Amino acid sequence: MTTAPTVSEQLPPDAAPSAPTPSRWREAWQRVITGNALVSVLAVVAAIIVGSIMIATTDERVQAAASYFFARPQDTFAAIWEAVWGAYVALFRGAVYNFRADSFAIGIRPLTETLKFATPLIAAGLGVGLAFRAGLFNIGGQGQMLMAAAAGGYVATAMDMPFPLHMVAAIMAGMVAAAIWAGIAGLLKARTGAHEVIVTIMLNHIAFYLLAWMLATQGVLQAPGSSNPKTSPMADSAVLPQILGPSYKLHAGFVLALAAVVFTWWLLERSSLGFRFRAVGENPDAARVAGISVGRMYFLVMVIAGALVGIAGVSQILGTEPRGFSVGIDAGIGFDAITVALLGRSTPWGILAAGILFGAFKAGGFAMQSSQGVPIEIVLVVQSLIVLFIAAPPLVRAMFGVPQPGRQPRRTRRAAKKEVAA
Repeated sequence: MTTAPTVSEQLPPDAAPSAPTPSRWREAWQRVITGNALVSVLAVVAAIIVGSIMIATTDERVQAAASYFFARPQDTFAAIWEAVWGAYVALFRGAVYNFRADSFAIGIRPLTETLKFATPLIAAGLGVGLAFRAGLFNIGGQGQMLMAAAAGGYVATAMDMPFPLHMVAAIMAGMVAAAIWAGIAGLLKARTGAHEVIVTIMLNHIAFYLLAWMLATQGVLQAPGSSNPKTSPMADSAVLPQILGPSYKLHAGFVLALAAVVFTWWLLERSSLGFRFRAVGENPDAARVAGISVGRMYFLVMVIAGALVGIAGVSQILGTEPRGFSVGIDAGIGFDAITVALLGRSTPWGILAAGILFGAFKAGGFAMQSSQGVPIEIVLVVQSLIVLFIAAPPLVRAMFGVPQPGRQPRRTRRAAKKEVAA
């Protein structure tokens, strides 16, 4: 009696059994755990954990309870919980919703503060992120914001126009000034090969002292009859209107920032110019072989990036500080935008989320300090740690046990070995 050959006997000796096709959900999960978005989320989580440790160690109640830890350890753990939980509850109340407020209109005010702080961060982050996608490191956000403030402030204080023409003219003047200022770096990069990092750093210093001279000179930007280095208040016809009414500080600059997000997404993902930007950013040599003018792309991307940063500058002077500004109007936003662009992975929607997150840190940090006594520097440390973890994806993946990209999970490798052995 003969038996039918088994499947392994029918296969050639050198043929290995094919691995089973993974399901659709398994493939989706693999894309999630190996993608860059997960690293950004885990970087924020890791930074918050480290921040929690710092909050606990600097809290006076925790320090007092730790002095008799071995006698009553539960007191130390209770103090740690109260310190950390209280700090982040205060952060939530100061950045999202104040559930202790008497009415919803008052309770929602922290969210409007978060969006107000996020507005310039989003716009400036888009300018930095767009340059990143083209392979350029635009760290000239400070200078571009200052030039936008100077041009927009001059139009808003020295010219007389009806609303909304005056407002539009001030916004356009600021965006054009910032675009020209960033275009200088792009032109030098395209024509001479000068490194954009060095050029933008020098342009930051030039813009700072140029604005300082304008504010100290009568007839330029200094308020008439004043000796203080500060401008006159912006004309009412040039001020950005409040979105939710005069009792809130959220202004129409947030709408401009949202429009900039949509425009940047369309530019990068739906336009031929954006495709050329991305091609140059991926491989400038290959792009040059394909017929793309790399120098022209460098210049154009810096001009557009500068215009986006200019939105941040005009939103500051026409919305946040309409009563006049000084040389510190940028408030460090030009450099914070680099962090926002890194956290958002240089994608428009990621930058939008990162800008809102950092706006929440700024708005809620004051509440943490006032109600819980948490030093405001801890919030800055958390932001810095986010950048540190973003710059080291393998470290973040190792901390949370997430597989590295291009590497199969351990269970999958074991299953494959068993199938081959069988």
